Amino acid sequence: MKIHEYQGKEILRKFGVATPRGIPCFSVDEAVKAAETLGGKIWVVKAQIHAGGRGKGGGVKLARSLDEVRQHAGAILGMQLVTHQTGPEGQKVRRLLVEDGADIEKEYYVAALTDRATQKVAMMASSEGGMDIEEVAHSTPEKIIKVFVDPATGLTDAQATELANGIGVPAGSVAMCVDTLKKLYTCYMETDASLAEINPLILEGNGNIKALDAKFNFDSNALFRHPEIVAYRDLDEEDADEIEASRFDLAYISLDGNIGCLVNGAGLAMATMDTIKLFGAEPANFLDVGGGATTEKVTEAFKIMLKNPKVKGILVNIFGGIMKCDTIATGVVTAAREVKLSVPLVVRMKGTNEDLGKQILKDSGLPIISADSMAEAAQKIVAAVK
Repeated sequence: MKIHEYQGKEILRKFGVATPRGIPCFSVDEAVKAAETLGGKIWVVKAQIHAGGRGKGGGVKLARSLDEVRQHAGAILGMQLVTHQTGPEGQKVRRLLVEDGADIEKEYYVAALTDRATQKVAMMASSEGGMDIEEVAHSTPEKIIKVFVDPATGLTDAQATELANGIGVPAGSVAMCVDTLKKLYTCYMETDASLAEINPLILEGNGNIKALDAKFNFDSNALFRHPEIVAYRDLDEEDADEIEASRFDLAYISLDGNIGCLVNGAGLAMATMDTIKLFGAEPANFLDVGGGATTEKVTEAFKIMLKNPKVKGILVNIFGGIMKCDTIATGVVTAAREVKLSVPLVVRMKGTNEDLGKQILKDSGLPIISADSMAEAAQKIVAAVK
């Protein structure tokens, strides 16, 4: 689960991290009122979407008068903001953040994330914070410093100091930077985040350290512990089909291809998509019905896949371990009839009650194409679509 920048800053402030004062807004009039409430002479009007690169896309503007606040808010609110993370279709801006201007002396990058290779938390920092951090990571990775934190110990003063010194924080501000890094780590751990990123973390002219942006991803499996974070969820920023799938406990992610995939098990689903690509086509989705799929879940899965106008064929690939092949077969037949399936359907089943499942498909009278291996199934659906 992702949240907006202004929500991330609310969380950071709860853990003692300094941020600029800001007010979220949902209209142009609210933006102007926010600037009046904040006072001062310079404000920043920022689009709030679940994607980075907003500045380069025209979603972050500096305003030196209330008229400019109104002008920028009117231009940004409702725009289809295209960034390197939204894809070419962009994302509609429905929320703004108006905040105080900042006296930026230097921009840094800091983040906490799970490192699966070491089974520790990676704390990362770079002297090259700001809009081009992806290019820094690609072209000059040596400018990104990492320390690996044992969760049983936590981020030590020595590790935080190593990061602060490594990115060139002035001596007079190192203690404040160390404090910020330790608070970011605590925030990351206590909120069950999978990513807690500040880009940029700024050094102000007076030597203070402040979070100018905030990006959080949270482990969805831990959200039951954090109703206050669940309350931040913005369904407008999520794919409508993925939201619908979650209601039926289906793991679904939309992709750009034309072959719908219905599989049980995340690993098998990934392998199925790879096999489709191997034979020259592209998957339209990742869809894992899980180990406890019912006829109803399979039917809903078909409906969700077929909402996508790009889908020209469907591949069902089932391994019957906990899941029984006859249950899936009954679901496939029911779904095909209910949605009046009009695209090619290839089904491959192996495992528990495999023969019974195949017989159900055969007796249905539906034009279902059977396959024995994953490669055969992929080849048949690719050929059928072409």
